[in-house]
Amino acid sequence: MHPHDLPVNAGVAILTVSDTRSIEDDQSGDQIAELLKVADHRVARRSIVHDEQNEIATAVSKWAASSEIDVIIITGGTGSSPRDVTPEAVLPLLASNLPGFGELFRQLSYEQIGAAAMLSRADAGWIDAGPLRTPVFLLPGSPKAVDLAMENLIIPQLSHLLAVCRGKKTI
Repeated sequence: MHPHDLPVNAGVAILTVSDTRSIEDDQSGDQIAELLKVADHRVARRSIVHDEQNEIATAVSKWAASSEIDVIIITGGTGSSPRDVTPEAVLPLLASNLPGFGELFRQLSYEQIGAAAMLSRADAGWIDAGPLRTPVFLLPGSPKAVDLAMENLIIPQLSHLLAVCRGKKTI
């Protein structure tokens, strides 16, 4: 496949998990949206839910079944506090995971913040909803962590990942 055949305009859903943020003060969600726009992707949906497993799982399941959404990026709820339940809500929905994402994220994070990086439960995988395979990324809620994941890992590989998830051969 020629590199120009890779999808360049992914429809991305952004889910912020927080008990305290609103759309007006959602720095991490704003940052994800801006970085996607700069990379010629588009925000197809954006929402905020509370740190509640059922709210998170319902939003993610609905979006994964939508043909308008190619990728889901979740920010928040991946730490070690008792209210951080994003992995518990999302990981059971995944058909498979991408362990390299979390491993690389923590490695890059370690270079910036040291051993505290081990407290992150950032993860990724995909949901198979009918014929759709939707990549899902679980990011911390920190704007610095969002920037690290988006600029170093997600955006550089997003088009390639979508091509692979759709069964297209790549070079």
